Amino acid sequence: MFERIMRSFELVKASWRILMEDKKLLAFPIMSGIVTLLVIATFVVPLIISNGAYSLATDSVTGIVLLFLFYLVCYFVVIFFNVGLISCVHAKLNGKDMTIREGLSAAGRHLGSIVAWAVIAATVGLILHMIEDRAGLLGQIATAVVGGVWSLVTLFVMPVLAFEDKNVFSAMKESLELFKKTWGESVVGTISITLIFGAIAVVGLVVVIGTLFIGDPVLFYIALALFVVLVAVLAILSSAMQGIFTVALYTYAKTGSAPGIFASGVVENAFAPSRRQQFGPGNL
Repeated sequence: MFERIMRSFELVKASWRILMEDKKLLAFPIMSGIVTLLVIATFVVPLIISNGAYSLATDSVTGIVLLFLFYLVCYFVVIFFNVGLISCVHAKLNGKDMTIREGLSAAGRHLGSIVAWAVIAATVGLILHMIEDRAGLLGQIATAVVGGVWSLVTLFVMPVLAFEDKNVFSAMKESLELFKKTWGESVVGTISITLIFGAIAVVGLVVVIGTLFIGDPVLFYIALALFVVLVAVLAILSSAMQGIFTVALYTYAKTGSAPGIFASGVVENAFAPSRRQQFGPGNL
């Protein structure tokens, strides 16, 4: 397990190097964030104007329907731009250079699969939200655990949809199989990326809180504004890093060969077959 952890860290560092070499990859989480904010405004503003006549609460049929639609559109936006991101990453790992427009075009060619996956993701999200609303603290803990497991076992759904000719249910099954092969690297890598950027955000928050003891309101608001910018930047970097990391895992698990852009020995040793488990070659 220790070796898996160390190899995961190496993959995370390699993913960072790729991001620094090809910063246009950041355009996808940026566009995703902007469009998502517009979607949120589209839903929230009418609810405010309605003076409480409508809400996204799960205590009514209308609220449940509105919340599902909200989840559906948000998931569609995030998945669409993520498919564009991983398409560019996949091309780069195979020695090609895909533009932002080509990445978006690649996502556009998978609209049907993206919609189907968004519907499933929105349904799961809605169910977890309803359980959380009705089961109190235990429900919150349960949904956090289930949501985390769901995120991990469906980690490879988007690469499978983007690079293989499979429907969404086959992609979910394939994602589970790939996760079983790379569970150590998947868990450690994903958590590492989250913790690294999360720790930076915590430091920023501590600085903001620290300005309260200085007693200067102007300094506090400046620090708060900078913290908001910091959180946005960290979210963008984290999203891009996760996309690169996922494609790297997917590529090796499917082909049995290392993406050429990674340093020699990093990916080759990441999933060295054990006596009990052999990774057969696959087709992209």
